[in-house]
Amino acid sequence: MLRTALIVVVALAVVVCAGLVFLVVAMRTKSPRLLGVVRRFNRAFTNKLQRRSAGRPGASTAVIQHRGRTSGRLYETPVVPFATDGGFLVSLPYGSNTDWLKNVLAGGSAVLVTNGQTCTVDRPEVVATDDVKDEFPPSEERTHRWFGVDQCLRLRLVEANDATEQAADT
Repeated sequence: MLRTALIVVVALAVVVCAGLVFLVVAMRTKSPRLLGVVRRFNRAFTNKLQRRSAGRPGASTAVIQHRGRTSGRLYETPVVPFATDGGFLVSLPYGSNTDWLKNVLAGGSAVLVTNGQTCTVDRPEVVATDDVKDEFPPSEERTHRWFGVDQCLRLRLVEANDATEQAADT
């Protein structure tokens, strides 16, 4: 019994380590084929788990709500935003070829639910991580280096006055 349990634990540890190695290799090489596997896994499993708590007070993940470019459907994608003066930065570990990012860029705005707060954001812009690295905490800079993250999304908060002006213009 003990021997069987030990074998199961060792086998599980090997699988987890192999998965982590695969993840790091996929992220660093930016191989579309390997990234596709990681993205499908995250969409099927990780995102569903994160959505349960994303956006709530104390959660490390937020939810970005965006409309589909062709369907017009409302989507919610878990992201990890970092507050900046006037907005947020979101790391793009998969690069700029993700559907949620294309939707936000095409729509020009989105809603970010983070730490229990709902924020309207606009003027999305993909920027080089090196250009804004001082706006990230040191732990995130290490993560960027480890996974080869070279792009991030800048989102600007829509101020209350801006929202009132936009409503008056329509």
